[in-house]
Amino acid sequence: MPGREAERRGALWLGLLLHALLGCGSAQPPAACPAPCECSEAAKTVKCVNKNLTEVPPDLPPYVRNLFITGNRLDRLPAGALSAPRLAELGSLNLSGNHLRAVEAGALAALPALRQLDLGGNPLAELSPLAFGRAGPLEELALRGALRQQGALLGLAALLQAGALRNLSRLELANNGLLLLPAGMLGALPALRHLDLSNNSLVGLRNVSFQGLVRLQSLNLSDNSLGVLRNGTLAQWRGLPALQRISLSRNTWVCDCAIEDMVAWLKESDQVEGKEALSCAFPEKMAGRALLKLNVSELNCSTPVDVPSQLQTSYVFLGIVLALIGAIFLLVLYLNRKGIKKWMHNIRDACRDHMEGYHYREISDVLAA
Repeated sequence: MPGREAERRGALWLGLLLHALLGCGSAQPPAACPAPCECSEAAKTVKCVNKNLTEVPPDLPPYVRNLFITGNRLDRLPAGALSAPRLAELGSLNLSGNHLRAVEAGALAALPALRQLDLGGNPLAELSPLAFGRAGPLEELALRGALRQQGALLGLAALLQAGALRNLSRLELANNGLLLLPAGMLGALPALRHLDLSNNSLVGLRNVSFQGLVRLQSLNLSDNSLGVLRNGTLAQWRGLPALQRISLSRNTWVCDCAIEDMVAWLKESDQVEGKEALSCAFPEKMAGRALLKLNVSELNCSTPVDVPSQLQTSYVFLGIVLALIGAIFLLVLYLNRKGIKKWMHNIRDACRDHMEGYHYREISDVLAA
């Protein structure tokens, strides 16, 4: 019995020794941090800030969930620069202020966990509609100051319209100098909750459809050049059940007849933040007047303001006048049909006499010859 007990103890110690040896042999060395960057495995974060990088470091540690590559000189983001095998857990990516001019097709397509992306402060000239592949999991996209070139704006519009970012809940397009948004740009964003269009130069929203934004909660249109909001836009906003906050401050409101419906909407709406501070910018005599305190009698309604409607009315009136003139002309012809018939007979007889005289002279000339 003592011999068997000794054997059991020996086998146990041998097993423990083998387990320890195997464990040591299979242990992975800590993931290396790229030379110019700062890494924290505990925080799952890598920061490569202001390092004059010209490309994404190829040896990023696989544990990274939060990646900051900012203030560098990347220029382009090609396909494969960020790939899933080594960045499968990457959820937040900040590429702001890198002098990026192009985000190529597939550049962000292989990141299955990516939820937040910041491309702000880059002079983008090209944003491929296939940058995220056919569909991406992205929920927040920041493009502050990155869409000042038309090519980037049109690329974003095509990307959104293709439905590649249907999970997007926050879209930041502030500080881009936008005058108008491409038609249909927001039509395939059913999950969007927050839209920031502040600090642009938007002059109108006629070609913007908000109807598909059924979950939209906040809309920031402050610091633009809006002069009036038309009934079509106001009706769309009324039909958005989740919309709670609209910011319209610091726009150039034109207080004439066209703003009457907007003022009525402002007075009844509880969606507009700081609506008491909204004031007229034009005409000069109305400058500074609070929109909520305007009366219809103060608005200059003597001059037509809706040019397309006025043109349409003018064309209709012109058509009616021409039709009336034509009817009168036909009526005159009908009432004078006997006189006209007699006049036509007289013309026919005169022509006949003239032709007979002409033939008589020809025959006389022939006989004389």
